[in-house]
Amino acid sequence: MNNNKIQNPVSQVPKTPQMNDRDFVNDMLLTEKYMTDGYSTALNEMSHEGLYQDIKTLFNETQDCQHQLFYLMFKKGWYSMAPAQSQHIQQDVQKFSNYAEQQFPPQ
Repeated sequence: MNNNKIQNPVSQVPKTPQMNDRDFVNDMLLTEKYMTDGYSTALNEMSHEGLYQDIKTLFNETQDCQHQLFYLMFKKGWYSMAPAQSQHIQQDVQKFSNYAEQQFPPQ
């Protein structure tokens, strides 16, 4: 395992032309992400309060499902992450702090 990555041991799947477990979970994850994006756009443009609440419930359920599918893929070693270096974190904090100060000057 690469020391620069945060990753679980990879669960092996057959490499055949047919879809395997990883392919199915990845397809579901992409679908949930797509649906979350659609619900988010709808919520931004919704004017009917009752419909807004119904769509918001669906959005939250879809977002939770997306997160669970991501975690399943991470747990099975099909997703990995690179740890952030403290120097990069500090640079980003400074960059966005400066941006916020420019956008919202003290009054």
